[in-house]
Order: sequence, then structure tokens, then C-alpha cells
Amino acid sequence: MDISTLCIHGAENNTHHTGAISVPIYQSATFAHPGVGQSTGYDYSRMQNPTREYVEKIVANLEHGIDALAFSSGMSAIAALMELFSIGDHIIASEDLYGGTIRLFENISRKNGLQFDYTDTSKLDTVRSLIRKETKAIYIESPTNPMMQVTDIAAACELARSRGLLVIVDNTFLTPYYQLPLVLGADIVIHSGTKYLSGHNDTLSGFLVTNREDLSEKLRFIYKTTGACLSPFDSWLLIRGIKTLAVRMDRQQENALKVAHWLTAQEKVKKIYYIGLPDHPDYAVSIKQSTGFGSMISFEVDKEVTAKQLLERIQLLLFAESLGGVETLITYPMLQTHADIPLEERLRRGINDCLLRISVGLENADDIISDLDQALNGRRSLHGV
Repeated sequence: MDISTLCIHGAENNTHHTGAISVPIYQSATFAHPGVGQSTGYDYSRMQNPTREYVEKIVANLEHGIDALAFSSGMSAIAALMELFSIGDHIIASEDLYGGTIRLFENISRKNGLQFDYTDTSKLDTVRSLIRKETKAIYIESPTNPMMQVTDIAAACELARSRGLLVIVDNTFLTPYYQLPLVLGADIVIHSGTKYLSGHNDTLSGFLVTNREDLSEKLRFIYKTTGACLSPFDSWLLIRGIKTLAVRMDRQQENALKVAHWLTAQEKVKKIYYIGLPDHPDYAVSIKQSTGFGSMISFEVDKEVTAKQLLERIQLLLFAESLGGVETLITYPMLQTHADIPLEERLRRGINDCLLRISVGLENADDIISDLDQALNGRRSLHGV
């Protein structure tokens, strides 16, 4: 079955006997037992809820996993994931991670006894040099946020298998529509479901997906114990959002390619980070392991005043955190997504006061470009913006 069809019909509706096309929202905290020692399969919504179970099955099927766990946010999913590890365990992570992930690792996970090394995981020789006896996992974002570095996931998984390590991949930017880390050899996939899976900037959610029974069992225990489960209503919003994932991703990528090409011709734009441009250093790897490039673009302008002027002048685009929704959002990473990273470290990674990040939405591409043009260059809008 094609993935675009799976987005719509990706799990069996266990309430099909009612004839409901839309999966019901089971807004119930608890469920009655038919008798002593008997269960309907649902006991308490922290453990499982029919609406949440449905979206979990869809996401598991899309990612080619055997189990998916739906959390109340992407960060709660990552926090639960860290409970797989013990005091003294060492994790090698992509250095260009979402700032919230770094904040968790540095302020919570380190306090709990975990150790981290950050590196460009696209450079496997460097990753190999960091492996030591305490190392338990390689944690990858690909593409990274916000510098759009791409790791060869299959190659990283081959290295990990030779050393008995887990591979964890954050697949938020490309989603299973464009990239399948489990098929490439990863053990666990992470999603901020808030982003493309939901697609409408109206709910928070997170997912962990695995194709290993042992990890599913461990994660399910952590899940029911720590309790950050996705609510029935938010689960329903995810079900509805995923139905249009394929058409949204294709349209957003089409728009992003047009925007990226327009940015390349702008005098005030000094550097563009978009994995769909052939001159991106990881373009060949993207072509090999993904079926699309997504719609995330970072770019560097000539000076700080230009960046702030653009953010002040935009009229159609929205200056807001997050990504993946139908609206085009523009973010200033140094003040928003990566504000908690020390200045020296931010600058070393290229996150400076001239860097901007765009999540390209579903608007007409010419309207997006027109708004960027008037904000960047002071030209009058041609599209009523």
C-alpha cells in the first residue's frame, strides 16, 4: 500500500461496527471491567486509550515499526527515552540538535548521571573515535536543526551494530513520508508530532517508534510509569492531521524549492542551508536515503540589522517558533529555539545573529516570496501582502 494511502487508512478502526468514518474521541480516564480478572483491553487511559491506540498504530505502520508510543510533547518523548539508560552511560549525539534537546541532556540527563559527546554525526570517523566502553547509543538528527546537516543513517547504523550500540534518529523534519530510519537500520525513531504529523500548529505531541520487541516492552513500562501520554482529543487531532501528511509535504517541498532558489539570487543573503539544493554538501546522501528534501530552510543574511529588519517587516509570514504547519513560520534561532545554548557554543555551530530559519507552509509560493522580498529588500508587495 502506498504511504499516501496509509496516511488515511493506516490502522484498523476498532469501532468500525458503528459505521463512524472519523475515529471517536474516547474521552474517558478509566474503563469498566466486564468481570473479575477480565478486561476490554482498556483499563486506564494512562496505559492505553482507543483513540490514542489508533494514532499509534498509524505512526508505527508509517515508520515500518512494530510499536509507536504517543506522548504529550516531543520533549516528553525524549525524556522518557532517556530512562532506557543508567548512571554512567555515554551517548554520542549530533552537535547541531534542537535547543530543547540539548537543554534536556545538559540540565536533566547529566544530573541523572548520563554522559554526552556532541559531534557532527555525518563524519563517521569522528563518531568512531568517540566510542568508549560506556557508550550505549548514537543519537542523530538528520537533517539537523537549524544547520541542515545530513547523516548517512545506514552507515551510522552499520558502525553502531559493530559496537553493540543503539541508533536513535529524530525524524521530525522529513517524517516517514520522506525518510524511514528503521528501514535504514535505526532502533528507535523520534518525532515531535507537533510539527508535520499534526501539521496545523494546534496541538503538542511526541512519538517514539521501534521495530524491536525488547525496546517496545521497556518503553511501554517507562511510558505507563512516567505517564506523559497523549490525550484522546490530541490523539484525534493527530489522526486528522496525518490524513493530509502526503499532500502537505509535497506542496510544502514544492514551495520550499522555489523559495530556496529565490534566496540564492538575493544580494543580502550570504548562505543558504537547504538540503534540496544540489550544492548542499550532503545532497548526495539525501538522495540516497530519502525520497524528498522537506521544507525547512535556514539562511544567513549580511548583518544583524538585516535579520531584525526582515522579522519586523514580514506581513504574511509569521515570526514564531515551531515548524511543519500549514502556515509559513520564520524563526530567529539565537533568540528562540537555541537561546539556552551558551553564546560561544552557538557561534561555533554557526547559529549567529544573522541566521534565520523558515518552515515553508502551504501558501502560494509567489506570495511567500513576495513577502520575503518586501521585508528583505523593501520592495512593494505584488500580491496584496
